[in-house]
Amino acid sequence: MKVYGIQNCNTVKKALDWLKENHLNFEFHDFKKLGIEESKLKEWADQVGWETLINKRGTTWKKLDAEIQLSISNESAAFQLMQQKPSIIKRPLIEHKGSILQGFDADAYEKHFKV
Repeated sequence: MKVYGIQNCNTVKKALDWLKENHLNFEFHDFKKLGIEESKLKEWADQVGWETLINKRGTTWKKLDAEIQLSISNESAAFQLMQQKPSIIKRPLIEHKGSILQGFDADAYEKHFKV
């Protein structure tokens, strides 16, 4: 299992704590430090849609000029923005057995991981 996120994000911290408490092993990828490849964004978008990958509730999105927000109207523009500002990606994003979980929801995690 691989967890993508930002180390200092409270939602990511909750998710990592939950995974540790439930004795689930994972590899962590901090995309603020390590970046994120367009091919990985494409893989995720093929599963959940590029719109779902953008956290429009977060500070990073809210600080963008309205003109930039409006320009994010297709996959290509979204990927470019996510690579420039990885903190705009909804997190954490967990890859596990061919599926993706986004955000932190203890009930969804329990159901998915069967704990």
